[in-house]
Amino acid sequence: MKLNEIADNEGSRKKRTRVGRGIGSGKGKQSGRGGKGQTARSGVRIKGFEGGQMPLHRRLPKRGFNNIFRVELSEVNLDRLQDAIDAKKLDASATINAEALVKSGVLRRAKGGVRLLGRGELKSKVAIEVHGATKSAIEAVEKAGGSVKILAPKKDEGEAKAS
Repeated sequence: MKLNEIADNEGSRKKRTRVGRGIGSGKGKQSGRGGKGQTARSGVRIKGFEGGQMPLHRRLPKRGFNNIFRVELSEVNLDRLQDAIDAKKLDASATINAEALVKSGVLRRAKGGVRLLGRGELKSKVAIEVHGATKSAIEAVEKAGGSVKILAPKKDEGEAKAS
């Protein structure tokens, strides 16, 4: 093989279709865009427009609302807590709170607080401070000899300044 014999494989490079270059090219006049008007123009399409028919987003009823006071809590299950305690990431003798969970890597961030869920089994006696907990989680912690303290929900910065 010599340098002058090197070539691309057949069909590996496709030539760009040159539109609007006469009727004989097959892509002349309207350049494959159909008729004239709005749809032939670039970038101009009315989203949701159905040709004068009432659009779907207006035919369907409005439903629900967004609660502006909603507090989103990070969720932690008992099995995750026990795994962290077993791996010596969490100290069972110290109080476990949102800050400790983030520091140990159990949670990435505490959002508006922490909610304790009851999946798994807790063997260690721990004192936990959270913003919410399920009944099963509280029972499991108390069964292991620990305690759960439910904190008041965190207030937003804007709310704190107003009061």
